[in-house]
Order: sequence, then C-alpha cells, then structure tokens
Amino acid sequence: MQLVETFIAKKIETPIRFQEYAVGVFKTIPTKSGIKKAIKKGLVFIDGTLATTSKYISGGEKIELFESEKSSTFKRLKLDLEVLFEDDYLAIIYKPAGILVSGNKFVTIANALSQNLQKSNQPDAVKPQPIHRLDYQTSGLLLVGKTSSAIIKLSELFQNKEITKTYHAIAIGKMCLGGTINLKVDNKNSSTQFNVLKSVISKRFEFLNLVELKPKTGRKHQIRKHLSCIGHQILGDKNYGNELLKLKGKGLYLHASTLEFVHPFSKKKIFNTKELSKKFKKIFSSVIPNEE
Repeated sequence: MQLVETFIAKKIETPIRFQEYAVGVFKTIPTKSGIKKAIKKGLVFIDGTLATTSKYISGGEKIELFESEKSSTFKRLKLDLEVLFEDDYLAIIYKPAGILVSGNKFVTIANALSQNLQKSNQPDAVKPQPIHRLDYQTSGLLLVGKTSSAIIKLSELFQNKEITKTYHAIAIGKMCLGGTINLKVDNKNSSTQFNVLKSVISKRFEFLNLVELKPKTGRKHQIRKHLSCIGHQILGDKNYGNELLKLKGKGLYLHASTLEFVHPFSKKKIFNTKELSKKFKKIFSSVIPNEE
C-alpha cells in the first residue's frame, strides 16, 4: 500500500468516535460513507494500528490513509480555493465564475471545500457545506458552515435577513442614480436596492454602468431578473434581457462583493470584501478597495 495522507488529531474536550471525527479530515475522502469504506478495506491506521469505526479520538493520534497499489481508490478533485476567513465554525471563500456551488457534477465548490478548509475541532463537526447559492456564472463570496450547529445558525441568519450581501454588476443603458426595485420574482415579493457608482459611454450599448446592489430578499436570479425588468440587463447575461444586447464570450458581469453579519458564536462582527475581477477593471477604474 502507498501512504496518501497523514493527519495529527488536535486536542478535543470530549472524545468522539473516529467514524464521525474523520469526516473532513482527509482531502480525498470528504464523506462518512467514504470513511467507512476505507476502514473496511483496511486503508486507515491510527497510531500504527488498523482503524475501526468504534475507535474514539481524543487528540494527538496519528491518523494515516493509504491506497492500494493495484488501483487508485479515490478520485481526487484538485481545486484550490481562496479562503478569506475561517475558524472552527464557519468559513468565507471566494467562488470563481464558471464553477457550480453544488450539484451532481464532480467539479463543484462543495466537493472542493474539505481539501481547502481545516477540520473543525467541534464535537458536531461535519463536512463543510455552502449556506447559500451563487449562480454558475457569478463570482464572489460564499459562506460555508463547518459544524451542524453553525449550518443551522447561519441558515437562520439568512432567513431572518441578518446577513447583508452586496453585489456589483455592470448594467446596460442610461440609468437613474439609484433606487429600489420592488418586483415579484416567481410570484414572490422581492426587493433590490441599487446605486449607480459610475457610468461610461459605450458605442454598442450607449452606456455601461457600475452598479452596487443590495438584495433584500433571496429569490433565484433576483438581481438578474430585476435589472432586466427595468430595462438594464447585466452585461453578459444570456438568459434575461434583449437578445440583441447579449455579449458572448466574456461571462456574466455580476460579483458578490461583500458579506456582513454577526458571528453566531463569537458574536463578533464579520465583514469580508473581495475586489472586482480584471474584466470589471478593464471597463471601470474605480473598484471596491481591498479589506484592510
């Protein structure tokens, strides 16, 4: 057998069964079912002894994962993610455009979280899980829960509208300086505040506008639908708006810029910002400053 990964367990207050503790420990096995299969095949050792699902972990143990020399046992997803904030309960990562958050595909943000985040030492630690969605074409900040209690608490913060999300988009056409869009999305009341930060003249589109947006509700494709409904579709949007104004090959100019909320456990204010990408900068010189 060949050694794949080695992990030294951190000290924990209450010992926990290895089967539960090991979820998220190995980058190549993110699920509990995968851990069980590896143990059953004799590929996991704890302090040099063959691991069992009933073994308790208290901290300091050397945990080793092997794979058979005859075949590659685990299909590995190699996807490096930028981690902007992380503690034992949650993380904030940058999602690049062109990658699914989750789903049936192999290459998703959800499948890459375990290899990019540290294993939580909390007794209810689970495989890291995205708390909300970002469209396939949208870049920006994504909030992740690392424990069962954190996932519940963060979901409640979203439901109670206690997490402030700010987006930036490039919208087409001559716009007013700002306002609130109150239009139903999927027959549900929806509201988005917007503020035009800068406008430039465009030969093809008349005007292009750098717009800051704060959705007050979280409907699917809300920002894209709202801007399209008032006649200012997002540059690069192939689904909503005038067919003649659709831009091909450049992607969607929509970015989840900031996340702001009170940490449900530490009670500290969390504020994270991710600057606009190069394609935004090519059109507008003034962008969101980096977080200090």
